[in-house]
Amino acid sequence: MRIHLGEEGQGDAEVQMAPLIDCVFLLLIFFLITAALREIHKELSVDLPEAGAAVRAKAVGDTVIISVTKDGTIHLGTEPVTIQTLHKELRRAAQKPGARVRIDGDRAVAFQHIAYVMDMCQFEGLKNIGVRTKD
Repeated sequence: MRIHLGEEGQGDAEVQMAPLIDCVFLLLIFFLITAALREIHKELSVDLPEAGAAVRAKAVGDTVIISVTKDGTIHLGTEPVTIQTLHKELRRAAQKPGARVRIDGDRAVAFQHIAYVMDMCQFEGLKNIGVRTKD
């Protein structure tokens, strides 16, 4: 079906910029929020002890991060794990040359939990072990 618009409809079509700018700003806000949330969930929140002579080491992407919360729960990354799962992951990490392990222990946790994790790392043959502290 053909619609005749008359003489008025013969003009040039215009692109409305306001809705386009709104869409771009909404996309920008969406990506900024998702990037910020990804950083929040990257590591487990642990109250780290302070150390006056701490040395800042460069962050490496393949570092195994083990967190021990104040109740003694062991987390690999942000997921709680059992001792058996941690042994398997440490064994897998030990097969890579120069593998790094970082232990994030809460300041309120008993030292025996940190020593146990360090002992497991040594048992699996890992040599490059660091303990994270506040700067």
